[in-house]
Amino acid sequence: MPTPLSIRRVVLYKHGVGYFERRGKVTGSETAHLDFKARDMNDVLKSMTVLDLSGGSVSAVSYDSTKPLEQLLSEATIRIPEHGSLTALLGQVKGARVRARVGGAQVEGAIVGLESLPVVQGEASVVRPFLTLLVGASLRTFDVLELGELEFLDEAVRKDLEFYLATVMSSYKKDSKRLSILTAGEGPRELFVSYVLESPVWKTSYRILLDEAKPPLLQGWALVDNTGDEDWVDVELSLIAGLPVSFVHDLYNPRYLRRPIVEVRSETGVAPVIPEEAHESAFAPDMDSEGGFGSRGEAPMSSMGPVAASPAPAPRRKGGPGAVGGGGPRIMRERLEQSTQVKTVTKEVGDLFEYGVDRPVTVHRNQSALVPILHRPFEGRRVLLYNRATREKNPMACIEFKNTTGLTLEGGPVTITEDETYVGEAMLDTLKPDDVRFVPYAVELSCTVSVEEDQEDGPVFRAQLHRGTLVVEFYHQRRTKVLARNKAKRPQVLYVEHPRTGWELKDTDVPAETTDGFWRFKRDLAPGTSDTLTVTERTRGQRQYHIGNLGLDQVAFFLDSRFIDPRVAQVLRDVVAVRETLAQLTRDGQRLNEERTQLFKDQERIRANIDSLKSGASQRELVERFVTKLNAQEDRLETIGRELERLEQERARLQEDVNQRIQSLAYEADL
Repeated sequence: MPTPLSIRRVVLYKHGVGYFERRGKVTGSETAHLDFKARDMNDVLKSMTVLDLSGGSVSAVSYDSTKPLEQLLSEATIRIPEHGSLTALLGQVKGARVRARVGGAQVEGAIVGLESLPVVQGEASVVRPFLTLLVGASLRTFDVLELGELEFLDEAVRKDLEFYLATVMSSYKKDSKRLSILTAGEGPRELFVSYVLESPVWKTSYRILLDEAKPPLLQGWALVDNTGDEDWVDVELSLIAGLPVSFVHDLYNPRYLRRPIVEVRSETGVAPVIPEEAHESAFAPDMDSEGGFGSRGEAPMSSMGPVAASPAPAPRRKGGPGAVGGGGPRIMRERLEQSTQVKTVTKEVGDLFEYGVDRPVTVHRNQSALVPILHRPFEGRRVLLYNRATREKNPMACIEFKNTTGLTLEGGPVTITEDETYVGEAMLDTLKPDDVRFVPYAVELSCTVSVEEDQEDGPVFRAQLHRGTLVVEFYHQRRTKVLARNKAKRPQVLYVEHPRTGWELKDTDVPAETTDGFWRFKRDLAPGTSDTLTVTERTRGQRQYHIGNLGLDQVAFFLDSRFIDPRVAQVLRDVVAVRETLAQLTRDGQRLNEERTQLFKDQERIRANIDSLKSGASQRELVERFVTKLNAQEDRLETIGRELERLEQERARLQEDVNQRIQSLAYEADL
C-alpha cells in the first residue's frame, strides 16, 4: 500500500549523503510503511528520527529481517503453491474456525477437511472440491465454488497467512526492505520522519558573461540527481557546501557475541579493532582601468523563476555584429537576467554554507535536473597569467576573480562568453566570500614570452678555519630574464609566475602575490611594446679545504683572498716545510727498504751457490769468499734496520708536530 509519508524536504551534501524529511497523516494506531534499499538500511537505522507532531506516540519501528526469502518462507507454517492455492490452503488449516457465507446465510464451524467429489452436469461428470465443516455437533459439506466468502476466525491462522503474503510481496522487490512505524493515539495526527541516505553528490556549473561596460556576471547552476524509487514532487530543496564527517556503520545485520562454553567439572574459557591561491592578494579594487570589465558594484538579487532544466539559448544576431534584436550584448544580458531569475536563500551553518531554493522543486525518480542557484555580478578583470610549465611561449588569458557575491562558491566548470561569443572554459575552485583567484580560460596568442637563464657563483663572504678545515661561504646566484611582447592593440596586465625553490630574491622587484609554489610579478604591457622582467635569486653555498694538504701556491691564494691572515699563513708555510721534510724522510725510508730487499735477494743467491759447491781445495776458497760477503751484508742489514727505526721515529715526531699546529689554528673573517 502507498505510504502516507511523502517527501517534503531534501538537503543534498557534497560528501555523498542526503538528508530527507517526510510528513504525512496517520489515524488512530495506524502503521506507516516506508521501503528502502537494503544497502541504505544502515544509514536509515543510524539517522532516523520519528516524531508524532499531534500528541500521539510512536511505540516502535520494525523492519524486515536480513534472512533470505527462501529461509523466511521455510519458517512459515503455511505453504501456498503457484496452482491450486485455495484448495491447498484449506487443506493445511484443518481445525481452524471459519465463517462461511453460502447463498444468503452464514455458517460458522471448524474445518474438517477438503475432498474432491464427482458431480453430474448434464451428460458429463466433473470433479469439484467440497469443504467439510464441523458445525456444532454435525458435519456439513459445502461446494467450495459456491462459497461467497470465507473468513478465518482464528487470530493465529490469520496472522500466519498475512505474514506469508507480506513476505511473498516483498520478494517482488528483491533489494527492498520495508520499515514499519507503529503509532498510538486518537484521531488523525501528523507524523514527521527524517533520515540520512547515501546520495549522489550535487554538482555545480557556472556561466560568466563579460561586458566591457558592466561588471562581469556570474550565473550558477546546481545539478541534482534523484536515484531513488520515489518522485520528488514540490519538495523544499537545499544544497550544502562543506565537508561534514559521515561514515557507514553496520546496524542492520544481527550481531552475535561468542559466549564461553561451560562444561561439568571443567574450567570455563572464553573463546578466542588548480592555480594556487595567493597568501596576500594584490587584487585591484578599481575595475575601471584598462583590461577590466566595468566598475565595482553590487547588483541586487532578483526573484527566482520556475525551476528549469537548462537555460534557453539566446537568439542569433541579425543585421550585424553587436545586434541582438537591435539591442546588442546589453540586451542579451538583460534577457539572460530575466529568463533565469534567481533568488537563493543562503545562510552559514557552522563551517558549512547552505543554498536554499526558495520555490518547490520537482525531480522524478531516476531523473536529474539543473537548478539555478546564483545570478549576480562580481568584481573581476581580464589579465594574463604566464607559467612556463603550463605553456612556454604564451600566457593564459584569465579572469582575476574576486568573490564579491557574498556566497561560498563550490568548485565546478565555467563557460565564459564575451560580446555574445564563446571564448573559453575553465575550472573554478571553491571560493569563500572575498577570495581572489585566477580563472584561466584561453591561450593569449597576441602575447609571446621568451625566457633566458644563467647561473654563477658569487664572491666569498665568509671564511672560517677550525680543527684543520677551512670553510668558505658564498652565494649561488641565478638570474632569469622574462621578455614579454604585447602584439595586441590594447594594453594588458601580465602576471608572471616564478617558481619558489627555497632561494631568496636579490635586487628584484617585490612580487605582487605569493602562493605556496610561486611568486607572481605584475607587469603592465602597453600596446605593441615589450617588457623585460629580471628575477635574481641566491642561495648559500660553501667549499671545504683540508689545510694539511695545501701547497704554497694555495696558501698564497688564500692569503691574497683574505681567507686567512698573515699569522695563519706563516703557520701554514711552516706546515708545508715540515711536510717537505716528512716527504724526504719517506723517500729515504723507501730507498733503504729497496736496498734491504736487494740484499735479501743476493743472500738467497749466495746460499744457493754454496749449497751447489762440492768438496775440494778450490771450492773451499770460494765458499770462504761467499761467507765473507754474507757477513758484510748482514752488517749492512743491521745498519739499515737501525736507520729505518730512526727515520720512523723522526717521521712520527714531525707528523705529531704538524697535527698539533693544524689543530691549534682558528680563524674567522667576514669578507
